This record gives sequence, structure tokens and C-alpha cells, in this order.
Amino acid sequence: MKQLLKRSAGAAIRAADRTGLLDRLERLPERSGLLRVLTYHRIVARDDPGVCPGLWSATPAGFERQMCEVAARYDVVSLADVVAAGRGERDLPPRALLITFDDGYRDFDTNAWPVLDRMGLPATLFVATALPDAPEQAFWWDRLFAALTRTERREPLATPAGLLSLATAQDRLAAFGRLKATVKRSSAAAARALVDDLSRELGAPHPQAHVLGWDALRRLSTRGVSVCPHTRTHPQLDRVTEAEARAEVRGAIEDLRREIHDVPPVFCFPDGRFTTATLRILGEEGIELAFTTARGVNAFPSREPLLLRRIPVGPRSTQALLRAQLLAFSMASAWRGASR
Repeated sequence: MKQLLKRSAGAAIRAADRTGLLDRLERLPERSGLLRVLTYHRIVARDDPGVCPGLWSATPAGFERQMCEVAARYDVVSLADVVAAGRGERDLPPRALLITFDDGYRDFDTNAWPVLDRMGLPATLFVATALPDAPEQAFWWDRLFAALTRTERREPLATPAGLLSLATAQDRLAAFGRLKATVKRSSAAAARALVDDLSRELGAPHPQAHVLGWDALRRLSTRGVSVCPHTRTHPQLDRVTEAEARAEVRGAIEDLRREIHDVPPVFCFPDGRFTTATLRILGEEGIELAFTTARGVNAFPSREPLLLRRIPVGPRSTQALLRAQLLAFSMASAWRGASR
């Protein structure tokens, strides 16, 4: 049923695009003060074997097509514009849109930024600050994916997720999915220990460093990229102690101030996870705006500036689908505002 609904929705979107309905809807006037935020992770070739499933957002060519669509239909704003609007210092322009990237992978610099720079589009990059220039601090999902896909072991593997087959490439990919879900349910300390144990047992090499170093981040920050904290080590903040959460938030801010100096008062929750204590910590550490993984469009100034919504871009995000999502979320936000 779920697949049938997806196919039906896809067919409806293609028809709306083909008949010009999307164009007509995009030309309708809208309420002022709406902010759309796109979320990207990795911009790489579709068949790149080193990319962890779930992080692939678009191919370089697909990303360029998306940016052409966005630039033609929306006013792409900088993070400084958004911060000022959050403070009530200025209004956002009509059809405002912010482009964000999570995790700070190198392909942002090689594949995404050249497109954005050429088109004059600002972007925001959320960085886990313990990882630049520290390959031993690779993201746990990259380590787990590398361990399972590069191992020579073919015997079943006993894990907290059960006995997992490693006989075929498809089996190893399925094992990664099962273990990834298990790790996400674990505490930060237990997650690290589990990935360490599995990596040792599978005899896998440590993955190459895929994140940007500080020199690249400094260069990008001078070219129109807003570099912001995404914690230090990317734990789920609802699975750490309050003291650990504060250390992750404060440490990331201090790292950026030391390395880049100009740090916007903006934060992004790893995996969108937080607690009421996390929100209090952000306020106490001077954070004015924070982005979640909840889907939607934001009215500015926001009533919940630490719970801002975004629209994720993934492998199925064709130009037509991306346009339809932006329209649907914008119209829903306008309807909610009119009904208050």
C-alpha cells in the first residue's frame, strides 16, 4: 500500500508539472515571512561505493538542476538574513529559502559549492567540530558501513541485532540497516563501544576521512558559507547526560570560534534529537536559532526559534518533487497562519 501511494503521488506530481499546474500554483501570492529550509548531506555519484545509505542527497548534475529550479522560483537568503529576521531587525523577502548541509563532508566543497558559488547562492554548513583534521574521529555510521562492506568475512555475525548473514553484498547491506537501527537506539557510549567492537571483529580498515578540514572550512567561510555548530562528536542529545550535552554544544561553539572566529548563533540537532534540557542549554549558550529534522516551513519571526523545520532532499527528489514539496509545505504553513 505504501509503495502504491508513493507511485500514485509521483504520477500526480509529474502530471501537475506536465500540465503547468505547478507553475500556476507557484505564481500565487503568499503570506509574508515564510522561510523554507532545504537539507542536504552528500552530493556524489549515484554508484559511489563509499557513501553510507541514507546520506546520499543528489548527484552533482542533479544538484545543479535543483539549484537552477530553486534560483528561478525562490529568493535564496543567507543565514545572516535569517538571524536578523529572527531578531525582528528585518523582514524576510517573499519566497525566502535557505540552503543547508549537514555534517561537513568534503563533497560539499568539490561538488556542491562550485555550483552554489557560480550561481551566487549562499549556504549554511553544520559541522561536528571534533572531526575536521582528525580521521580517527570518523562518523560512526561511516565506520560501520565500511566495516560491513569491506570485510572479507562471510560467516554469520552475532550482534545485539541478532545473528546476521554476511554471505552476499545484499546481506551485508541488510546487516548494516539492522545494526544502524540498533546503534541509534543505544546511548552515545554504548553506540561507540558497539561500533568499535564490530569494527575489530570484522577486521575492517578505518574509513578514510570524508569531512572537510579546518583550512577548507576557513576558506569556505570567507566565500559565503556560514559554518555553524552541529555538536562536537554528533551524539543524539536525548541519549547523553545534561553535562555531556552542554559539553557538546559549548565545545562546538568554542572550536568554531577558535578556528573560524565568526560563529553565527545557530545550531543543528544531530538526527533532530533533543530534550527540554537541550533547549535550555542552547539558550544559555547564546544560540538564537536551531534546526530540527521535522518537516515543514517556518513563519518568521518564529514562535519556536529553537525548533525550526526543514525539508530534506534525497535520492527521489526530482525537480518536480522538490517543487511540489516546497509548495505543499508553504501552503500548509499559510493555511495554519490564516486559521489562527
